[in-house]
Amino acid sequence: MTSAGQMPEVFAQRPKRADARRNYDALVVAARDAFAENGAAASLEDVARRAGVGIGTLYRNFPTRRHLFEAVYVEEVRALSNSAADLAELPPWDALVAWLHRFVAYVATKRALAEQLLHDSEIFASCRTEIYAAGEPLMRRAQAAGVVRDDIGFDDVVRLISGLTMAQFPGPEQRDRVLGVALDGLRATAR
Repeated sequence: MTSAGQMPEVFAQRPKRADARRNYDALVVAARDAFAENGAAASLEDVARRAGVGIGTLYRNFPTRRHLFEAVYVEEVRALSNSAADLAELPPWDALVAWLHRFVAYVATKRALAEQLLHDSEIFASCRTEIYAAGEPLMRRAQAAGVVRDDIGFDDVVRLISGLTMAQFPGPEQRDRVLGVALDGLRATAR
């Protein structure tokens, strides 16, 4: 996983004082929820209200909408990346599948944020690196155990799963079924 130093402009703005850090964290959570519900056009006043702070506190922490997008995006990537360590005790296939399910949920809810960030931005590139650093070892471990095909790379899987998340599903049940079909294609078979 990458260190916070690779995303300095986002992590440097995180407050040091406990009360200010609580406000910052509450704003990030509120923004995540508001963006998930209303897309990138969610009202910043609504974000502040959900966080239980004034609009001035929001702007003190996030001078622009883009700063808020970046903070939410980075925090979500960090949570996804950290979840890989939580899966280390599972068998290789189960760990990879569980992480990919988390990745699908992450991608599905972050579409609005990703559209607002330039895909060639430093933040986006750092987040992509962090995602690969978390997921690639899970895949390599599954390949070493002989449960995942060895003729594919992690980038192939990311593209497959990312493409799957672009589809509109009537509900999570169908999305999970389609993901299951895609995951079956990753399984190693006797040749």
